[in-house]
Amino acid sequence: MKRLLVLLAVAGALSGCGPIKSTSHLLDAEVQIQAARTAGAETLAPYEWTAANLYIHKAREEVSYSDYQSGVDFAEKAARYAAEAREKALAVANDNTDGAASPRPNP
Repeated sequence: MKRLLVLLAVAGALSGCGPIKSTSHLLDAEVQIQAARTAGAETLAPYEWTAANLYIHKAREEVSYSDYQSGVDFAEKAARYAAEAREKALAVANDNTDGAASPRPNP
């Protein structure tokens, strides 16, 4: 009887982890997307930007159906693509400023 009570207590505690974990991953992905937006990823890294936004949308949809693990998986993909978009946008922006600052050689 005591084992059953312990098992039920553990199962009850673990049942709340899905929504908490998915919310945490969604927030992380949203922060990454905002950082990508700030870096100009909408125009400088459109593929990665679009993928990040589509994945965060799908993650929210899955969480709304209480499919928390799928929501976490999609949120992680969204965060990865957003980070890639940010890095690519910063690299492109740096390349553009480096090219403008350095003098062109005479032909």
